[in-house]
Amino acid sequence: MIALTLLTQADCAWCDRAKQLLAEADADVEVTEVSLDTDEGRELAGRHRLLFAPGLLHDDRLIAYGRLSERALRRELSRLSHF
Repeated sequence: MIALTLLTQADCAWCDRAKQLLAEADADVEVTEVSLDTDEGRELAGRHRLLFAPGLLHDDRLIAYGRLSERALRRELSRLSHF
């Protein structure tokens, strides 16, 4: 199981697309969504210098942000599943 944190904001088309890509992922992922409007979301965004949503974290490391590429996401999830 790959545990991911997805930092999102309201009315964000890229956030909606990221949720869709993660839901359709072939890998066994567990996604925790955190809004940038919350204290936790603001703290995570500040710590990882996230300038805009969405942001995708794994093991407290920013692995993707902004408009997520399906191919890059598949490659990253494949890499993570081998650990």
